[in-house]
Amino acid sequence: MGEGTVTGLGHAGLRVDAGGVRILADPWLSAGGAFLGAWFPFPDNSHLVTPELLDVDLVVVSHEHLDHLDLDLLAGLPESVPVVIPRYPSTIMQRRLRAIGRTRVVVLDAWQRYPLNGDDWLTVIPEQCPMSHDAAVLFKLGERSVLHTNDARISLSQARRAMAEVGGPLDVMGVQMSGASWHPVRYEYDEVERERIATIKRVGKFKAVTRLVRQVRPRLVMPYAGPPCFLDDDLFELNSGLRPGGIFPDQGEALAWLADRIPDQPGVCLLPGDQIRLDDLSTTRDPHWKDFRLDAGPEERRRYLTEYAARRRPAIDAAWAANPVSRPGLAQRFKTHLESLGTLSEYFLARIGMTLRFDVSGPHGGVWDAHIGPDRVVVDLDGGAGHADYRLTMDGRWLDGVVSGRTRWEELLLSMRFTARRQPDRYNDYLVGLLKHADRAALRAVERFEAARDPEETTTIVVGGKQLRVSRYCPHAGEDLAETGVVVNGVLRCLGHNFEFDLTDGTCLNARCDPVLVKPADYAEEAV
Repeated sequence: MGEGTVTGLGHAGLRVDAGGVRILADPWLSAGGAFLGAWFPFPDNSHLVTPELLDVDLVVVSHEHLDHLDLDLLAGLPESVPVVIPRYPSTIMQRRLRAIGRTRVVVLDAWQRYPLNGDDWLTVIPEQCPMSHDAAVLFKLGERSVLHTNDARISLSQARRAMAEVGGPLDVMGVQMSGASWHPVRYEYDEVERERIATIKRVGKFKAVTRLVRQVRPRLVMPYAGPPCFLDDDLFELNSGLRPGGIFPDQGEALAWLADRIPDQPGVCLLPGDQIRLDDLSTTRDPHWKDFRLDAGPEERRRYLTEYAARRRPAIDAAWAANPVSRPGLAQRFKTHLESLGTLSEYFLARIGMTLRFDVSGPHGGVWDAHIGPDRVVVDLDGGAGHADYRLTMDGRWLDGVVSGRTRWEELLLSMRFTARRQPDRYNDYLVGLLKHADRAALRAVERFEAARDPEETTTIVVGGKQLRVSRYCPHAGEDLAETGVVVNGVLRCLGHNFEFDLTDGTCLNARCDPVLVKPADYAEEAV
């Protein structure tokens, strides 16, 4: 690897070489994929796994998702190589790294600089709301800078501070433009409704990134939209490019969107092995891809993915073998596990308040109802009667992994190995937060963050030619609505996570969330 380069590793992974320091950032290169053998990098990046590429001085990992925290890869690196991670309320990353024998783990606070060589450094920029444990990584490399946003939805104010930290405009800015969500693709919608929701989420993500890039104006923007690809037969039809639309755009689609909306913004799409030279920001293409086209039609994409799936068949089979049919006692293990979650946070339970039905197939399965909130969790193993606000249907083998401790809830949900239904069809972030964190410190951090927000601070928007004052910060994750708020058909939509608010009374229309404040623009003057 040459000096002064950024090399795409596939997905959101980068290798950075500068000032004599060699760094891997969020590398995902292991043959086993991630999330119960469901996700694999697209396109196949296995040609990069060489002793030369893995000969590094440092690894930095943004968050614990296994398409970023490649435990198999990290376990094989020399013990002398430190792994740098952000500090989150939960210590799950430290624990997972210790479990694979990593003894040199460096935990950085937000904006704390880790020295690389001379005046070069890196730092981490976690999302403002602790409900999501995601972070960007900022590199200062001589006269150049690289902002690697990974999956983090950083705010404009954070991006502006990043520019201040490096002393000028950002040179390379990597932006994530693909979602990583099981909604709506695993929900029991008809095809028309599923695609309608997917389009809203896809376009919302694109617009949010476009607004950020338009304000930041990096010298070179690099969308690394993912997307994951799904090589198991059970999930294959979720793949990007097999039909129009969907929730998982590829890198080429993301770059084309940015080029259309910001035509004077230089951009580049890196395939695994492609390089950017930091001195002049020119690109060198990996000859491995001379016969590959991101913009290939559906049949060519299907053919490529089918051949890729054949190469990864051993890994897929291994994921199934590691999760055999459920053992006796699954129901009681499930009950114990779910009811233990109810002891972690009264704050979350009060904001969930629903019945979650599990329809579990396979040996020792059944229909089990978890009544979550307002102050505890009670599991009825003779469930199925009465209304359920939320239903999850899955093979018991995958659920057994969670309740036995082999798998975390979010890994199961991201695996897409289930189907779901909501009645009413409204998102509840507290339910997802309780499951994905399952950690008292992480849940308390969310409670403290939400309690500290000032609901009276407002910003002005224009609706139908009239000015309104609305809450400055989205009550969901604290996004600055002066930056991320748009009005669509008389509804205020936060582009951070697509939460929508009625502009008559501030009610959240599509999720369980506190309302925004809505006042006439001249409210203060009238009050005087």
